[in-house]
Amino acid sequence: MSKILVVDDELNICELLKLYLENEGYTVFTANDGQAAVTAFQQKAPDLVLLDIMLPKMDGWQVCREIRKTSSAPIIMLTAKGETFDKVLGLELGADDYVVKPFDAKEVVARVKAVLRRTQGKNDNAEESKKVVTYDKLEINIANYELKVNGVQIDTPPKELELIYHFASNPNRVFTRDQLLDEVWGFEFYGDSRTVDVHVKRLREKLEGVSDKWELKRRRDRGRLAAPGRAVCIHDRLRAGARRTDGRAVFQPNSG
Repeated sequence: MSKILVVDDELNICELLKLYLENEGYTVFTANDGQAAVTAFQQKAPDLVLLDIMLPKMDGWQVCREIRKTSSAPIIMLTAKGETFDKVLGLELGADDYVVKPFDAKEVVARVKAVLRRTQGKNDNAEESKKVVTYDKLEINIANYELKVNGVQIDTPPKELELIYHFASNPNRVFTRDQLLDEVWGFEFYGDSRTVDVHVKRLREKLEGVSDKWELKRRRDRGRLAAPGRAVCIHDRLRAGARRTDGRAVFQPNSG
């Protein structure tokens, strides 16, 4: 369950919110001044902060600034001030929501749930999007270990799929064989480095001519493998690369 940091100089408010939030299954930490809040945030790494503005030692504005230097964790401001200026300032400093005192603890809990649902949903979507890489007529889904060409799933061994996904996820990056062995096969691989060439050859056979906007090809540059990127003269490079037999490859999309 999510961790919540409650920051308020009024102990009864901290205890009340702590009680309600813990009843909902959250882990709750409290702090009663600004400096303690920053320290608690650094030590506990909460998923959300309920932050009062009028605090001793360091006010809520400054606490918000300090948190935003290192984290995008959601912040809900708590204050007795209801002026538009304070709300706008809090949001400009990076707060995600604003609750004016006096408040109903049930409303605060509802706000917490809504903000966490919204922010965690964004994170989940971002993570999911990272698992799928697409190019023209090509889709690589590492989560499901699926390679699709023209919308049709192609039977691909796991290591080949991991290799093409690694290329496609790193546009214009150039790799040595040893780098690929480390990053795709793992540091504990003790086989022949030429296994990289074999897997690249098989991928080229599967993907040759699929699109004129990208290609997997060989390259003379000291045995380096380049990831997908935007390249010029792609057809000329494809023909030149296809004639080489030195076991070195480049996978490049064409910008047009």
